[in-house]
Amino acid sequence: MPRIICAGHLNWDVTLRVDALPDPDGEVPVTDRRAGGGGSAGNVAIGLADLGCDVALLGGVGDDEEGRRAREELTDAGVDVSHVVTAPELPTTRKYIVVDSSGEVMVLGCDGANETFEASDLPESNLADAEHLHMTSQDPETAARLAERAKEHGLTVSFDPGRRIGDRGYGPAISAVEYLFLNDREAALALDAFDLTEQTLVLKRGPEGAEIRDGERVAHPGYPIDVVDTTGAGDAFAAGFIAALVDGADRERALAVANACGALVAQAPGARTSLTWDDVDAFIGE
Repeated sequence: MPRIICAGHLNWDVTLRVDALPDPDGEVPVTDRRAGGGGSAGNVAIGLADLGCDVALLGGVGDDEEGRRAREELTDAGVDVSHVVTAPELPTTRKYIVVDSSGEVMVLGCDGANETFEASDLPESNLADAEHLHMTSQDPETAARLAERAKEHGLTVSFDPGRRIGDRGYGPAISAVEYLFLNDREAALALDAFDLTEQTLVLKRGPEGAEIRDGERVAHPGYPIDVVDTTGAGDAFAAGFIAALVDGADRERALAVANACGALVAQAPGARTSLTWDDVDAFIGE
């Protein structure tokens, strides 16, 4: 399997499960609490490693216990973390994730070290050995430069800019990528703000499945599941799509795999659920 590089946020997630979100000035009990590594780039990297890919991560953490544990989790999963930057003056970025009984998610973020890396932190030799670069939410200038460097080395590039696509100036980065991962809300913003005629849009539509648009439309209806926690489902979707794509799958197969990976994660608590090809193929019915 060819090498894939993931670049973007690496966080420490504290997930709190509740039966329902409280009303203003109200209070509800926490039914479960867990902590572990998170961040969209970290989640995608682990999903790719689970699916047998050779994957390296470019990101940033603080010089603290959370940063060390986040690195250890990635290393244990088989991800190359030699290009994860440690920022001694900043803490590892924390996200507090509240999940209600329907699996819907609310995120509270604390600033930290997850955007302290630069495009120059990725050596030329690493790019020369890779086939694909997947970027997630990060500093817009870093994203644009990473995409440019990847193109110089002949890599295909995908980008999942996340919920802040409308206010972070991602135009130069988006113009340099082939595949753009978006949910419905993000797609509405992107279609208004950017010229997307050169990009293949991979639209994540939750319970309605997913589709690819690039002048033609390929759709997959998804799978009926009982949702437990949607945290990380979009990252698992991206991991499945990229793993299938670099393995030579056609678009229908790539969407089926992506939807299966997203559904497998959404059926379990937390942002990361172990993915295997046996589980994916069983879910698809192959």
